[in-house]
Amino acid sequence: MTITQLQYVLAVAEHKNFTLAAEKCFVTQPTLSMQIQKIEEELNILIFDRTKKPIQLTDIGQKIVNQAKNIVNEADRIKDIVEQQKGFIGGEFRLGIIPTIMPTLLPMFLSNFINKYPKVKLLIEELNTDEIIVKLKNGHLDAAIAATPLEDEKIKEIVLYFEPFVAYIPEHHANFQKEEIEVSDLNLNEILLLQDGHCFRDGILNLCKNGSDVEQNNFQIQSGSFETLIKLADEGLGTTLLPYLHTLDLKESDKLKLRNFKEPKPAREVSLIYPKSELKMQIIDALRSTIAGVVKGAIVFQNVQIISPLQKK
Repeated sequence: MTITQLQYVLAVAEHKNFTLAAEKCFVTQPTLSMQIQKIEEELNILIFDRTKKPIQLTDIGQKIVNQAKNIVNEADRIKDIVEQQKGFIGGEFRLGIIPTIMPTLLPMFLSNFINKYPKVKLLIEELNTDEIIVKLKNGHLDAAIAATPLEDEKIKEIVLYFEPFVAYIPEHHANFQKEEIEVSDLNLNEILLLQDGHCFRDGILNLCKNGSDVEQNNFQIQSGSFETLIKLADEGLGTTLLPYLHTLDLKESDKLKLRNFKEPKPAREVSLIYPKSELKMQIIDALRSTIAGVVKGAIVFQNVQIISPLQKK
């Protein structure tokens, strides 16, 4: 039994299709099938139930896949140990970033990072939190930047910064006259939200959890864009909440409509997250130090109340 054969088993377990798994492993389907069959013959068991569509793991196959993940991770760790010993920081690194962080944070650190670590090939993908968790666990991401805590025992978190929520309140609204606002000033029925699947939306709902249930308005909108929510608020259709870094790029006229919360300010915790296997830690540490260096001037808030990004059941 070889590491390569175990990788083939993991690919079929993930994609539930021999042809697709072969494509992902860059081998022919007969080659992949033959190697998996060799393992099954060696162990005298069936890993996959080929009579079902899509292909399913047998009971013993599931146990083998769980162990195969550990073995493949440990094999990768050997390469890591050698690279760390050599002081090498390079190679391919797959990074996921959630949509409400990507447009503000990425431009702040990317240029610095690639100039400092030119041997690292960053592959960056914009994904929501649920997609990130799946890809981290399946080994398709090395790390990600997301709102935390995620309360997942298989994922480790390094806090990068705390980012306050900031209210965007147009002139016609009663709260516009206030210099600072409190959570009790919010009316969930007036707040324009990002579409479902964004953890920033879930954070707002958690922030307003003590408010009344959402009433039926004569319109409902959930957008994927803060810019859309701002324009709708300007049209008198409600208010919205923004992450602090997003407010830095607003027009000066729009910044006049921003209202900070009184301390402790409600905020989200933004972290660098990665699997418990802790592979490629030298690159993860390099990312952490680079990001910390660029945000320390922009994010200086300490007295904050962390709002959970998890959707409450």
